[in-house]
Amino acid sequence: MSTQRVETPENIGVGGTISLRWAFMLITTLFFMWGVSYGLLDVLNKHFQETLSVTKAQSGLLQAAYFGAYFIIALPAGYFMRRHGYKAGILAGLSLYALGALLFVPAAMVNNFSVFLFALFVLACGLGCLETAANPYATVLGDANGAERRLNLAQSFNGLGQFVGPMIGGSLFFTHASQEAAQDSVKMTYVVIACVVIAIALLFKRTALPDIREAASEHVQQPGATLWQQKHFVGGVIAQFFYVAAQVGVGAFFINYATEHWHGVTNQSAAYMLSVAMICFMLGRFFSTWLMGRVKPAAMLAAYALINIVLSAIVMLGAGDVSVIALIAIFFFMSTMFPTIFAMGVKNLGQSTKQASSFMIMAIVGGAIMPYFMGLISDHVSTAVAYSLPLLCFVVVLVYALRQRRHS
Repeated sequence: MSTQRVETPENIGVGGTISLRWAFMLITTLFFMWGVSYGLLDVLNKHFQETLSVTKAQSGLLQAAYFGAYFIIALPAGYFMRRHGYKAGILAGLSLYALGALLFVPAAMVNNFSVFLFALFVLACGLGCLETAANPYATVLGDANGAERRLNLAQSFNGLGQFVGPMIGGSLFFTHASQEAAQDSVKMTYVVIACVVIAIALLFKRTALPDIREAASEHVQQPGATLWQQKHFVGGVIAQFFYVAAQVGVGAFFINYATEHWHGVTNQSAAYMLSVAMICFMLGRFFSTWLMGRVKPAAMLAAYALINIVLSAIVMLGAGDVSVIALIAIFFFMSTMFPTIFAMGVKNLGQSTKQASSFMIMAIVGGAIMPYFMGLISDHVSTAVAYSLPLLCFVVVLVYALRQRRHS
């Protein structure tokens, strides 16, 4: 049994700190906010293809900048939190998030793709800090046995944000006749986001969060063992790399795929269809959180990975609207993968939890790599064939889930 030290219910609230439940509710706002940012990212892919005349492969650099920032910031963020705690990491992340959003103002003024990439990189550095802090913090805000379920619940609000993002982008980014007006809508969207993020940062600064420290766990390691000798952690990092690669790739070219394979669908309509996919993603997280109380997380992860392998094969067929529906369905079964892999990977690591979290967040770099290669395949073969890469990624997730199921 884990010996993580947390404040007891009697102690929470003493000295101005809030309860574990209220802390968890406050943390879920962060999941929603980075969901909005990610939901907008996939709309920006098609938007910049239209307004800045970039190729599909070049538009994939948006994801490279975005998720590459996660890889770069994760270890420094983890080190910072080990010294200063979760709250300091959250405030640093929100500050960078707001700064990156405000950098969209000069990017829109010069109308340069490289400047937009830099703004997204800074913004994503903030999100990397937030994920490094909020994901493990959510897992330790309560009993260790409920870590996977608790993180899935928090991530459900991330799915809500990912639904809202494409709705905003579809409503504002594709409705203007001139390029200048289109970029102005992007600029104002991110200014509003910056204002909301600053308000949330002020709220966190004024709130005394529970100071939860991870104590040593008897499950962590044998004397002389290292974090990298923990098979469930190493496998989790590998599985997370390939899962995020699949998730980002599936979303990055969704609008391209929908407009190419569903007759009469416009960019704006496809953006709304992406929101429908994100609704499926959100509902999948809520449903899976409920199901996790009845089915072991590893078994559910294996089933979802197998279903997505089949759905990806249907997408590769390019069978008109049937394949587009299959593409939307993939989002439902992807929904629980990130939080489940994350929670399984860092479970019972005690004092190594923050360091393990950093490496799990670094694994998000898979999302920086996949869109570029999918874009190359789309440019030279077809968008449908490009979805063979996510299929292979789901195979890796399936292997990890089956191995964890045997050891659970």
